[in-house]
Amino acid sequence: MRVAIVGASGFLGGELLRLLLGHPHATVVAAVSRRLPGRRVDGPHPHLRGQTGLRFCLPDDVPDCDVAVLATPHGATAGLIETWRKRAEVVIDLSADLRLRSAEAYHHYYGAEHPHPELLGTAVAGWPERHRAELAGANLISVPGCGANAAILALYPLAAEGLVEPTATVDARVGSSGSGHSAGFAGQHAVRSGAMRVFAPQGHRHEAEVAQATGLSVAMSATAVEAVRGVQVLCRARLHDAVDEVALHRLYRRHYGAEPFVRLVAHRRGVHRLPEPKMLSGTNFCDVGFSLATDGRGVVVVAALDNLVKGGSGNAVQCLNIRAGWPERTGLEFGGLYPL
Repeated sequence: MRVAIVGASGFLGGELLRLLLGHPHATVVAAVSRRLPGRRVDGPHPHLRGQTGLRFCLPDDVPDCDVAVLATPHGATAGLIETWRKRAEVVIDLSADLRLRSAEAYHHYYGAEHPHPELLGTAVAGWPERHRAELAGANLISVPGCGANAAILALYPLAAEGLVEPTATVDARVGSSGSGHSAGFAGQHAVRSGAMRVFAPQGHRHEAEVAQATGLSVAMSATAVEAVRGVQVLCRARLHDAVDEVALHRLYRRHYGAEPFVRLVAHRRGVHRLPEPKMLSGTNFCDVGFSLATDGRGVVVVAALDNLVKGGSGNAVQCLNIRAGWPERTGLEFGGLYPL
């Protein structure tokens, strides 16, 4: 299958290149960058040295392709959708432009009118654990945000079974790569090093995605931490009725026991008894665990993932595998490193 990566010079584009260049059934035919046309892709992506001689190109220079993966900026991507749908059978969008179904919610969280509200609700959510059947026939796919994906995977089993009260809070910790390759002053080493900066004390934009997917009323905050990669979310909720840890284990195993990229990590002892994003670097796993209050009703669900992989590019490749009928682990077999 011939794949074009649009917006290939950023961090998500680099991960798409890394994953798809090693994919046995995909051929990257174009890496699109308006900023770096003619430059080798292993310039901004030095981890690709010796793996490809591919050069960035302009959109008009893209040859025939079957799939276009858009790693382009929020707000600008919606205007590109129809152009790429005419050039490729399948379009996978990693921006926020198609994630929400409501133009009002988009305006509230992104501070602007949606440029193409007619597109809202037309894409299948790139959430394999819930929309596998729809993804198998989808030609337009919208990949969730990194923090949203972690929080959705954490809370959905409780919400789907009707076990949890209708409000939840999500506290996210995110690495610097989540700000992209041009993060500005706040992302500079002198500012970020050693800091734990609460950049969204309330109303983080991913809360809209979590609420939409789970049906819960969600309040989300986010803190920038010194790590480069990774998202960890602590989701606090209250159960209608008291349960024990065994019942919660059974619930999460029922939902995720057969999932190739969701692991239940909830141990009573040990250094890494709950999900830790550091050991997930480069992998497509999302680890989910929980801590239950002594009254059996208060619960903190913890989820962790690599924001650039399961939180973005890897999830896009997983969706592509489903759409093409390939095994979901194809091209995503890397299991991580420890210690790191």
